Amino acid sequence: MGRPVTLFTGQWADLPLETLAQKVSEWGFDGLELACWGDHFEVSKALESDSYVRQKRELLEKYGLKCWAISNHLVGQAVSDPIDIRHKGIVPPHVWGDGKPEGVQERAAEEMKNTARAAKLFGVDIVNGFTGSPVWHKLYFFPPTSQDDIDDGYASFAAQWKPIMDLFDEQGVNFGLEVHPTEIAYDIYTSQRTLHALDNHPRFGFNFDPSHLIHQFIDPVEFINAFPDRIVHVHVKDSKVQLNGRNSILSSHLSFGDHRRGWDFVSPGHGDVKWDPIVRVLNRIGYTGPLSIEWEDSGMDREFGAQESLAYIRKQDFSPSNVAFDAAFEKKE
Repeated sequence: MGRPVTLFTGQWADLPLETLAQKVSEWGFDGLELACWGDHFEVSKALESDSYVRQKRELLEKYGLKCWAISNHLVGQAVSDPIDIRHKGIVPPHVWGDGKPEGVQERAAEEMKNTARAAKLFGVDIVNGFTGSPVWHKLYFFPPTSQDDIDDGYASFAAQWKPIMDLFDEQGVNFGLEVHPTEIAYDIYTSQRTLHALDNHPRFGFNFDPSHLIHQFIDPVEFINAFPDRIVHVHVKDSKVQLNGRNSILSSHLSFGDHRRGWDFVSPGHGDVKWDPIVRVLNRIGYTGPLSIEWEDSGMDREFGAQESLAYIRKQDFSPSNVAFDAAFEKKE
């Protein structure tokens, strides 16, 4: 029996949750990873009303769906980012407030704490998301950037996120950072640095998503090997490197879907992610949680893509063997 396959609703938040749940159920998914935007899962309403949480559960049950995680990427991004006008478009109005950066960050931090509280009420123990980063804009070290500057950034991040993680611990909920360019952790070394900054907080883990590693030329299997006890959730997502001598992995300020980009997200199975070795290492570390399809492909109809992705990952997933393949040849006494 393979792992449950869910659909992350973040890219479908334009649809009412019931509309999406009916479609997903008919397509054969096992559940949904609910985004905390649109009408899919609203943190403030979950904390205000027991009936809200109950109604969400009943809606999923109506269509034979389960939920193992909720995700609040957008608000999490505003906790540690240098705030600018772009953030107004991704956070709720009560988090944006008057738009003054320090206040936005503080309200975003409180909203992430509330997300953990809401997750507990909803009966899930994983919240996926982003953290933002005070140092991402210093990626290229010019003007000259010292390691003291970077250390200060990680210390600032830790001061913001340790209290959040302590609240997650009180609620019995794990946080899964989706390691990703623009986040405090975007590869193996920065993930190690992030854990060190947080004193290896037991509630801070990773939402493993190979699509953000593959176009950086990082082996996704090596990421899992580096953090076997920190993988709390898995996204099924793919990207395609398309370097042609004129572009680069920096994307040239070109929008997703532009054929001139050096890489782009594509539907699972159409890119450079190889799932067989990933499934094998997930088996080895004992990961039994959901495989959650985060569907993004500017060149494909999303309903076709979601169904094709479901069939694809079900074929790729398999349970580990409980016996050595050559056990039949062992000598019997």
